[in-house]
Amino acid sequence: MRSVTVYCSSSPAIEPAFAKTAQFVGRELARRQLRLVYGGGSSGLMGEVARACRDEGGSILGVITTHLADLEVAFEGCDDLVVVESMRERKKIMVEEGDGFLVLPGGLGTYEEFFETLVGRVLAEHDKPIGVLNDHGYFDPLVAMIDHGIDHRFIRPAAGDLVNVNSDPLVLIEALLADEGHGHDQSDLIPPLSRPQE
Repeated sequence: MRSVTVYCSSSPAIEPAFAKTAQFVGRELARRQLRLVYGGGSSGLMGEVARACRDEGGSILGVITTHLADLEVAFEGCDDLVVVESMRERKKIMVEEGDGFLVLPGGLGTYEEFFETLVGRVLAEHDKPIGVLNDHGYFDPLVAMIDHGIDHRFIRPAAGDLVNVNSDPLVLIEALLADEGHGHDQSDLIPPLSRPQE
């Protein structure tokens, strides 16, 4: 693994505890010589993880839209900054450039990135590991929602195996590095498309 894509918030209105965790992630990626691939912004958790990675001597690829570049002020410390026209292009590049994914607390954009990446793994568009950093229990409702979908048979139980959820960033990074693919058959991951026989 050479690169890790990090999804997280760009909002500056965040609690300091979340910022500290993002800084730790940025430093740890740099220490392990894992390139940070992220949304290219300089504010919020995006800025925290990027500055910490840069301060530790890490390599950074930022991917941002022209619209968000104006709003967020793109991080000038990126080794490479790719500016695209649409969110669709942005997400595509972030998925392609990362060898694994870390999801830190964020809002609607972060949720969208997480679910699109997870669905991509379910549909075998990629088989890259996904880690959700449940910092201070932020993602408890997300985990509960997925479990709820499994309980009601809208989501296959095996789909839960495609995501590693933990509150410890070191555990998640180690899990990304150790992941050798999920090994599930497609029938384990996608709900049956025909009505079951009674």
